[in-house]
Amino acid sequence: MKTFIVLALAIAAVAAESFEQVHPKDLPQSQKIEGRITNGYPAYEGKAPYTVGLSFNGWWCGGSIIAHDWVLTAAHCTNGASSVTIYYGATWRTNAQFTHSVGSGNFIQNGNYPSQSGNDIALIRTPHVDFWSMVNKVELPSYNDRYNMYDNWWAVACGWGGTYDGSPLPDWLQCVDLQIINNDQCSQVYGHQPEGILCVATPDGKSTCSGDSGGPLVLHDGAKLVGVASWVSSAGCQSGHPSGFTRVTAQLDWIRDNSGVAYY
Repeated sequence: MKTFIVLALAIAAVAAESFEQVHPKDLPQSQKIEGRITNGYPAYEGKAPYTVGLSFNGWWCGGSIIAHDWVLTAAHCTNGASSVTIYYGATWRTNAQFTHSVGSGNFIQNGNYPSQSGNDIALIRTPHVDFWSMVNKVELPSYNDRYNMYDNWWAVACGWGGTYDGSPLPDWLQCVDLQIINNDQCSQVYGHQPEGILCVATPDGKSTCSGDSGGPLVLHDGAKLVGVASWVSSAGCQSGHPSGFTRVTAQLDWIRDNSGVAYY
């Protein structure tokens, strides 16, 4: 019996070590054009007009337009960057309707990042952008929904996340439909997950991946932004392990206090 218990503990330790969390942008870069949203589908033009591409100092992330002059993304994307070029209304990754470049003085990271899990979120102040069918904002959840965990709700994540090996061709915007799971299920894989984390199931290798960091997770029902892509399993995007997002409802006060954007 003692041998069995020791063996079981050893297996559990190995399993726990395998199921760590890693930011998608920090995954090893492939030498092929891959690493975008895995097993998703190509987006039609104008499907996600709130999605922007963010080109930082040597890495690529996604973001969401939440107002005429604000983009929401992940803190691990802005962290250490001196500037960013924002691609608006793109379907081909670098063929945007227009771009803006801003310096790090326009970045506002959550002050609790990275010391507290669930605070991987940042704002980017941008020049004023007019809205139309290809470039538009996504609404945040209202304060009435701030305690809604959205367990079992369906949502869509969109992004490019492509890596290049000297290819002049950009990736087409990809989207994937994902179901939100409760944090107890997520904690069974990674250990305790605080309420500031929102997890999604990734069956059949459907997941966010390298380059999708900071990108949006938007509800099918109501089209509200509920997640900011934060981490995936260190075992890989197609491992079937849950992926994690910063829970937007837990950040409504922070977003309002720093950008003035809020829904009541």
